[in-house]
Amino acid sequence: MSVPLRSRSRRHALRGRPGRAALVALATAALTAPLALTAGATAAPAAPGQGTVTRTAPTADTRATEAARHGGAAEQGDKLARKLVRRTGADGAHRHLTALSAIAKTGDGHRGAGSPGHDRSAAYAGGLLKAAGYKVSYQKFEFTFRETLAEKLTVLGPQQRDVPITLMTYTKSTPEGGIEAPLAAVPVDADGSSGCEAGDYGGGDYKGRIALIRRGSCSFAQKQAAAADAGAVGAVVYNNEDGALNGTLGSPDDARIPTGGITKADGEALAAQAAGGGTTVRLEVRERQERRTTHNVLAETRGGDADRTVMLGAHLDSVPEGPGINDNGSGSAGILETALQLAKADHKGRHANKVRFALWSAEELGLLGAEHYVTQLPAAERKKIALYLNFDMIASPNYGIFAYDGDDSDRTGAGPGPEGSAALEKDLVDFLATRGMPARGTDFDGRSDYGPFIEAGIPAGGTFTGAEKIKTAEQQKLWGGTAGEAYDGCYHQACDTLENIDMRAFDANVKAIANAVGHYAWDVSGVTARGAGGGKKGGMNAGKTGGAAVADGEEPAYGPYKGARLVR
Repeated sequence: MSVPLRSRSRRHALRGRPGRAALVALATAALTAPLALTAGATAAPAAPGQGTVTRTAPTADTRATEAARHGGAAEQGDKLARKLVRRTGADGAHRHLTALSAIAKTGDGHRGAGSPGHDRSAAYAGGLLKAAGYKVSYQKFEFTFRETLAEKLTVLGPQQRDVPITLMTYTKSTPEGGIEAPLAAVPVDADGSSGCEAGDYGGGDYKGRIALIRRGSCSFAQKQAAAADAGAVGAVVYNNEDGALNGTLGSPDDARIPTGGITKADGEALAAQAAGGGTTVRLEVRERQERRTTHNVLAETRGGDADRTVMLGAHLDSVPEGPGINDNGSGSAGILETALQLAKADHKGRHANKVRFALWSAEELGLLGAEHYVTQLPAAERKKIALYLNFDMIASPNYGIFAYDGDDSDRTGAGPGPEGSAALEKDLVDFLATRGMPARGTDFDGRSDYGPFIEAGIPAGGTFTGAEKIKTAEQQKLWGGTAGEAYDGCYHQACDTLENIDMRAFDANVKAIANAVGHYAWDVSGVTARGAGGGKKGGMNAGKTGGAAVADGEEPAYGPYKGARLVR
């Protein structure tokens, strides 16, 4: 690992205000940059404290004096937040979406991890952040690149028909042309679970068959492994709610048999047909896999107390099927634009807390970039992270307005986040309400980069506008749009382009990022009851309390996230 890039010009760049011409020049440079980042830039100090970086954090007395002189940290946070919200919005962030779209067009139509499109996206974002004066580093790691080659499920009798299927990433591949086998439905238990353990297969014959399994209760990797142990040659998992099913097995090492996902309606129809006996299907799911390297982009302010580090992140990679402008160009653009505006608004870097922005790679393959970052951090450095906010898909065209349910007040699905997460949720919900956007809770379901942070016990939150799930009639009344359709009908598809963005939702969420950065750059006292910087419960608006109790000596466990093995 190398130290962050430092130069006299970078130190003074924070005071400058790069114009549109400079931004265009950086975008152009990224489009034409060599695909391999230089060795001096890639070996990043991904885990602060592991390199040779020297920090001169202010003492408690200095911070107290500064707070008193400026009227208190909370008041300073209010002031900076108002300034950032005025300056930051969808119009400014959209220019980054335009650049990412252009980059995807030069990179085989996508920006997937390990691809030219992702490398150029990282160069674009890193170049802007360095020009703004941030300490920028590129954290390099290896992963297994994957690309879909075939996805097809055909029912061969009594009437032949095709059923749309999406392969589980990192699946074992079938031979070209697929495999033919009888379909065997795995029973659904009273608690809704299906196919998670050996006993679920005890009442039927699955040897040489393709197992049809309902989603829920355990990871997809566990389901296909149990089916393989029962003798199945393939697995088809059907959704337990409306909408398409996109999933991952988490790692090639966990793949046992070819596995794909289908909708609830198709799965229930196939289960009913299989119950009648004699249903044969042809399953073809094939994926190219190879080892590659990729990079997280990390940028942190030069000022601020490193013992109270505020982190915000979004994944920069797309799926190989498309350019990923909503998923997750939108979150990346919101993070990037807010960082640039912070550099202008507080150009002397006098805010109390260090702010670190992260653009993760390989999220689409199982949160690999964020997991690599968190697992590489020494325990002492993890404790310095006061909070983590995640922004993944914040401009869906048929949007919902969701904030991660930090205290599990919805009482559905996954449990609460670590203590402090409830305050983060309330702060976001309260701000969105001021923009005319009533928010509802969404689970920490393990599907985005907050996962490794909550696993480490770090307070987490963020916003989300919906993916493949279906908008209800009640939600249509709340937010408009079209009931009975997905929040993002182009989720993980080639049509996730600039035309797939709702600017009203985008603007509200970008301003929510800006508001959070302004407040937390000065004051995290309401979030950090767990000990990162101390403080009391509540939020910048003094909110509800939450968090999961952890006994002494136990590792925290929140929701279904366990490494890269997701309940999706």
